[in-house]
This record gives sequence, C-alpha cells and structure tokens, in this order.
Amino acid sequence: MIDLLSNQEWIKPQIDFLLYLQNIRIGNLEIFDKFFLAVTAIGEYWISALICAIIYWCIDFRAGVYLFSLNGLNILVAHFFKMLACVYRPWVLDSRIEPSKLAFPYAKGYSFPSGHSAMSSSVLGGVAYILRHKKLQATLLIGVILLVGFSRMWLGVHTPQDVVVGFLIGFSLIFGVSALIDWVEKDKNRYLYLLAGIDIFVILSLIFLFFFNIYRLDYVDGEILVNPEGLKYHTIILYAYALGLINGTFLCRRFCPFEPKETSLKRRVIRGIIGTILIIILIKYLFSYIVMNMLNKALAASLMFLIGITITFVYPMIFTSLNKNK
Repeated sequence: MIDLLSNQEWIKPQIDFLLYLQNIRIGNLEIFDKFFLAVTAIGEYWISALICAIIYWCIDFRAGVYLFSLNGLNILVAHFFKMLACVYRPWVLDSRIEPSKLAFPYAKGYSFPSGHSAMSSSVLGGVAYILRHKKLQATLLIGVILLVGFSRMWLGVHTPQDVVVGFLIGFSLIFGVSALIDWVEKDKNRYLYLLAGIDIFVILSLIFLFFFNIYRLDYVDGEILVNPEGLKYHTIILYAYALGLINGTFLCRRFCPFEPKETSLKRRVIRGIIGTILIIILIKYLFSYIVMNMLNKALAASLMFLIGITITFVYPMIFTSLNKNK
C-alpha cells in the first residue's frame, strides 16, 4: 500500500492510536477479534432492520415507525457523506496498519464516516431515547453503541474520526427524526410533504454524486484502490432500500396501522419468528447477492426497494389482514 495523507497532522494521532490497539491485538494472538467482530455486526443492515422490525411488529407500532425512519434516513445521510468525502481506509493512509484478517474482507469502499457507528448509534440510540426514563436500559444501550464504535477501531478498519462522525450523524438524527414524527402526526397529510422532501433529497444527491462529485483515482500496482463505479452502484441500491423502508412505514401508518399489544403474546411471538426468517432471507442473503453480483441497476434498485417495503408494509398488511379475518 501507499502512505496517503499519513504526513498530515490531523491523521498522526489517530494512526498512533490504531497502532497502539494493533500492538495489543497482535500481541494477544488476536484472541479478541472474534468477539469484536460479533460486536461490530450489531451495526450491520440486517441486524439493525431486525431490531426495528421486532419493535415495529411485536411491541410498539409508533416506536417502530420512528426507528425505521431513523434507519432509512441514517443510510441516506451517512452514505452521502461517505461518497462526498472519499476518505481511504486506515491501511491506505498508513501502510503500518494491519487490519484484522477476519474484518478485512468486509471493509470495502471508503472509510469516512463509519457506517456501523452511524447505524448502531441511530437505531440503538433511538431505542435508548424511547427508554430514556429507564436509565439502566438506556445506559446499557449507550454502552453497546460505544463498544460497536470501539470494535471498528480495534479491528483496524476505521480511524477515531470515522467513528466519532458516525456517532454524530446517528445521534443527531435521533432528535431530528423525533421532531419530524411529531410534526407529521399533527396532520395526516403532512407525511406526503415529508416523503416528497426525502425523495427530492435522494434525487438531488444522486445527481450530485453521479455527475458533479470528484472521486479519487489512485492506483497501486496497476489496480485502482476504490472503484467509484462500483460505489455508485452501491449508492443506488442503498438509497432504494432506504426509500422502501421509509415509504413502507408511512404507507402502513396511513392504510393499515395496528397496535401490537392488542394481539395475543403467542401470535406476536409467531409473527416475530416468521418475520425474523423473512429479514434473514431478504437482507442477509438476497441483499448480499444483489451487492456481490452487480445486477442491472434498475433491477437491483427495484429489488432493494421491494425488500424495504416488504418489511415495513407488505408483511404488516398480511398479518393485520389475517387478524381481522380471525
């Protein structure tokens, strides 16, 4: 690798910190890598969606709408800044950094901000905000969020700056989305204005990222470090998925709102189990298949939108219809 930006003052203390963690990790035969890899998974798309969905389907519909809105907007905002900044991974910034062999295959694309940190802080932070009057539970959730951020640095795949800015995005959205939900609920038609605003943001972001943003084109041994075309494809499918989540929650709120607590505990448990299997199939496997196989952009975007809207609208519509029939 090459030592890009490693001579700049802002990066030196961060690289030193990562090297300090690296010495501990390697000196202990990387015995903690598997633990921190499991911790970092909390910030992955399917885990975050599952947390939101269980609350949405089985515990509290209004809280679920809030959390899925957080989830979707976090994807839009965090990924926009990642594409805008075009900051390389730590081992590119300084060749002395050796990321964990377990985490390296999954650490593709740009580094800043940390998507896992942003996702965990928005979703788990959103749950902590809902439970803010229960100090023990809220404190434990904040502790898990901090642990996710630390895991990204322990594994050597993000700098402290990446993690801190990821946290700032996630925590900022907690309060911003809460205010938006309160505003929407004062008028049943306001959700249309909100969706229109989000759609306009997505369209303008895509135009800017595809046609006006300047991407770094650095090569090592004849191979490009980060291929912007691959990341543009990734942007389209992530935006489509986020729009599916957000549109689905508001469609459900408008056409088939439900109160989970009005359903028996047994039915809610069954609903949660079936839904968990659905999320694993749709996000953990189908999502990954779409990313890895670089399908036609229009097809991939359509499938990703359907994944989001299936979780937040189609599946709830099915089980609410079944409950009414019974």
